[in-house]
Amino acid sequence: MVTESQMKKIARDLASRDARLAKVIEAHPLCTLGRNPKPVTHFEALVESVISQQLAVKAADTIYGRVKGLAKGRMVPGRIAEISEADMREAGVSGAKFKTIQGLADAALSKKININKLHEIEDDQFIFDQLTSLWGIGPWTVDMFMMHQLSRLDIWPTGDLGVRRGWEKIHSLKEEIEPKVLDKKGEKYRPYRSVVAWYCWRALS
Repeated sequence: MVTESQMKKIARDLASRDARLAKVIEAHPLCTLGRNPKPVTHFEALVESVISQQLAVKAADTIYGRVKGLAKGRMVPGRIAEISEADMREAGVSGAKFKTIQGLADAALSKKININKLHEIEDDQFIFDQLTSLWGIGPWTVDMFMMHQLSRLDIWPTGDLGVRRGWEKIHSLKEEIEPKVLDKKGEKYRPYRSVVAWYCWRALS
């Protein structure tokens, strides 16, 4: 949990490092990362994230609601593992996403990954490696999970198009920036790169 005073201090620190970013920080509300934790389990957050991949928010919310109905309101590994592929497909979940969600449920049930205790692990890279070892779980999904669910403040999701476009706008770039180039640019903002990413999104609003 990040307090308002802590986030204000982080924002001031980042503003002192980058004058262009400072203007965006000043023009937008204080970053909410870590200040409003979502009241859902880590497992539920990951399932929601998988369902949301490459979908508009409204469509993703509709499908998620249907899946939650199939699980009788309890988004726990045991319930999810019991839902058939046919029922999931009827709810709007693609075959690939069904396989990914079942893999998450299997990993949780077998204790291969103790998903609901991931917040107890301090090493971000260890969490990243564990989750991306599962079929269908890629860097973007894990980055979003660590930022929004685990409230990790030093995630740098350069694979996210919105972050790149926001960076380009903040720094008045005329050409698109490559993720690997942005990776290096992010080094100066450690250990608060998640907050920089959040303001990159805000710059587009």
